[in-house]
Amino acid sequence: MQILVVEDDPDVGNFLVTGLSDAGHEVELAATGKEGMSRALSGGYALIILDRQLGDGIDGVDILKAVRDSGRNVPALFLSGLGELSDWVQGLQAGGDDYLVKPVSLNELLTRIDALQNRDGKTTPAPALNE
Repeated sequence: MQILVVEDDPDVGNFLVTGLSDAGHEVELAATGKEGMSRALSGGYALIILDRQLGDGIDGVDILKAVRDSGRNVPALFLSGLGELSDWVQGLQAGGDDYLVKPVSLNELLTRIDALQNRDGKTTPAPALNE
């Protein structure tokens, strides 16, 4: 899966790129809000992972709103240090499909990514359990 990661913290960005790549995903990192906005609007990604607070004044919510306004329905997951309920609500109301608070384990992130893929119908659903 081709994933766009929009993250301005180099350590977090490298952690995500390495972990997601090791799990078999193709990953592009945008280190600024401006770069993230440009790449996200260019399309071609199966998933976008967005930080909420980006150092150049563009918020991950701004990026996702622009993506949704352009008619793209790509799954989007917020990965943010902002963890108040109001932050979650704002991210999800902007069109986010999931919201995780940093720090996050790679296993949890990969599980959430798998869940988004499954919901998108790209994998075979698990067989029904016999009662």
